[in-house]
Amino acid sequence: MRGVMIGFGAAVVREFEWVLYGLGAFLVFSGIKMIFAGDEEVHPEKNIAIRLARKLYPVTSSFEGQKFLTQLNGRRALTPLALVLLMVETTDLIFAVDSIPAIFGVTSNSFIVFTSNVFAILGLRSLYFVLAGAIGYFRYLKVGLSVVLVFIGLKMLLDPHGGVPRWFQLKVSTTTSLAIVTGIILVSVVASLLVSMSEARRKAKS
Repeated sequence: MRGVMIGFGAAVVREFEWVLYGLGAFLVFSGIKMIFAGDEEVHPEKNIAIRLARKLYPVTSSFEGQKFLTQLNGRRALTPLALVLLMVETTDLIFAVDSIPAIFGVTSNSFIVFTSNVFAILGLRSLYFVLAGAIGYFRYLKVGLSVVLVFIGLKMLLDPHGGVPRWFQLKVSTTTSLAIVTGIILVSVVASLLVSMSEARRKAKS
């Protein structure tokens, strides 16, 4: 799905460069919304893909090993594992709506955009098990990622793509952009750890 989105996005950007302005505005909006949005609980029953799948196919009440499809009363039916797969894939698609435009803000090379997504997915899957237990210590990481989205969105809006007044243009190199993004994330992580350590010391004294 990400490959299709990246290929389509790269083709559109090549033909209509002004689309980057729309993507930039979307990233700024997403970043600001993420800062003020609370932690939302996951409600699988509200997922459109799962609701559609339930209407099209019956769903068994128990797992059938590693099978996604089985037979129920003579009809092809989905197993709960198939619904889990739908939930994971549609959630990943939602995340891709933010992450893919953000990479286009750094480079429009579709090969780099695709391979960076592949390595990010492979790396994050492994890192999840390392960070899952410690994610509570990184309380400001969400704010840092929100600021990153806003920064990249503004970069896309101010980059000279043509049609923007010269006084409104601000060219930021890829190296500078990556340095700023890395700095924002490091500051949010360090601030989170310092606050967590300070709270732990106060609890120890009390």
